[in-house]
Amino acid sequence: MEQMRASVAAYEQTVRSVLALAGTFGDADWERPTECPGWTVKDQFAHLVGIEADLLGDPAPDVDVPEFDHIRNDFGRSLEKAVHVRRPVPGPAVAAELAGALERRLAQLPGIDPERAVMLPEGREGTYAQLMKVRAMDCWTHEQDIRRAVGRPGNLDAPAARCYWEVVSRGLPLVVARHAKAGPGRTAAFDITGPPDFHVAVHVGDDGRGRWADDPGNPDVRLAMDWETYVRLSAGRCTPDAVTVQITGDPDLANRILTRMAITP
Repeated sequence: MEQMRASVAAYEQTVRSVLALAGTFGDADWERPTECPGWTVKDQFAHLVGIEADLLGDPAPDVDVPEFDHIRNDFGRSLEKAVHVRRPVPGPAVAAELAGALERRLAQLPGIDPERAVMLPEGREGTYAQLMKVRAMDCWTHEQDIRRAVGRPGNLDAPAARCYWEVVSRGLPLVVARHAKAGPGRTAAFDITGPPDFHVAVHVGDDGRGRWADDPGNPDVRLAMDWETYVRLSAGRCTPDAVTVQITGDPDLANRILTRMAITP
């Protein structure tokens, strides 16, 4: 129950934050491209509306989605429907729709059992409380996309930022061991400064699997970066050459990790 309350509060805070941000936009801001491939600022709002409408049980949009270059699979095509159907709609109207969806969701959520079984976005079964942590994470990720696009940074240390870390960073051991092919016995440390701050290490065992470990002080590679850089890399929003990362140790391993850091779908 406590996890559900915390996740709902984080979700509400970040959605209200992005709605307040929308109130500062001029007409040009809605059409600015974001780092989420193929989506403008308005498209990001439309995506948020679409997910909340789906969770409310609203009918799915009846629209044919063109063969956009940024759509790579059926999951991406399904997400694009909510975006594409709102492309003719003015940005302030899409934001108003999101505001309405938020209030409907906040009225709906107290009646949902936190332990109710649901399918999580990554394709595994989980609880509704876990789903709400993912919703907080996703809404905050798109809020940050929007803020970077319009040049209005903020809310980086929101409660939903912690949800982002808890949900997304579970994939770091897999990145180091499997994607970056760090061999058995090797360790990668990450120094992430914000706030929020995170200092963690991943060690690859004899079985080739990555696991959280204590920082040995002299890892094979140490990657130091600020929180926003970590978010952009782990969300697949940019390539390593677009950000500043301080590397100590094996530069080849560092490059393999950084170029394979995208964890979110």
